[in-house]
Amino acid sequence: MGKFLHAFFSPLGFRRAVPQVWDGFQTNIKLMVIAELLVLFFALLVAIVRGLPGRGAFPLRALAIGYTDFFRGTPLILVAYVWGFGIPALHAGFISNRSLFQYGIIALTLVYTAYVTEVYRAGIESVHPSQRMAARSLGLTYAQTLRHVVLPQAIRRVVPPLLNDFIGLQKDTAIITVIGVTEALAQAGFYSNDFFLYTGYTVAAVFFVILTIPFARFTDRLIKERERRERAQLV
Repeated sequence: MGKFLHAFFSPLGFRRAVPQVWDGFQTNIKLMVIAELLVLFFALLVAIVRGLPGRGAFPLRALAIGYTDFFRGTPLILVAYVWGFGIPALHAGFISNRSLFQYGIIALTLVYTAYVTEVYRAGIESVHPSQRMAARSLGLTYAQTLRHVVLPQAIRRVVPPLLNDFIGLQKDTAIITVIGVTEALAQAGFYSNDFFLYTGYTVAAVFFVILTIPFARFTDRLIKERERRERAQLV
């Protein structure tokens, strides 16, 4: 037990590891913020495409469905390997000359856009069809109905599950270390190799938990507020 505590919870090791792991954790934060912004935009776009009506939009709908099915079923670590090692090996000009940080963002965005697309789609479909019909009867086009009637309601309803997905994204930024991005997990490994202690991994875990807890509590609060409003409407 003493060896375990010394290896993972050494007070001196903790103090030494904090600056080094924090330096890497800042990369995790950058990956998270940039990827989340991209995911919010592209997931909404794919969800809208997937809901386009008419036979003419079938190829676009099929493409959107294929994309979401493929990347929801593909492990993030595999997507990271493809972009971090496979794409540069192609020597395909611009696309093969990006930084590892950029490839990490691409991998995170591709995978989490597929997940968040389904969240958006569930929100869009939760808006009662009668509201669409009422908007169209007032002379609004399909795009205007989507923009002014459907999306405002849908986005409000999916905020809690969106935050849950982003908690997962925040943690999965650690996976990007497999392609050589020097983030918190990598720095913890460097510390472990230098001092033969695993306290750096404990420090990395603490940083992730500190970032995750506010997201989780905020999500819980939003869910409770939504439930309270729904109960009030039923009274």
